[in-house]
Amino acid sequence: MPKMKTKSGAAKRFRIQGSGGIKRTKAFLRHILTKKTTKRKRHMRGMTGVDATNVRSVRAMLPYS
Repeated sequence: MPKMKTKSGAAKRFRIQGSGGIKRTKAFLRHILTKKTTKRKRHMRGMTGVDATNVRSVRAMLPYS
């Protein structure tokens, strides 16, 4: 039986935590930043958890993590 492949796009976007959770970066911080307030951009920094409704699909994309 061949090995399962990890979705390379998902591997770049998600990280598995030691506790089993999945973390991701926040969206909307790539371009068109001039119209966004400093406070809004500051709150989009850092990582956040993947929503419970999406955890199952993210795990399917990352079979070996």
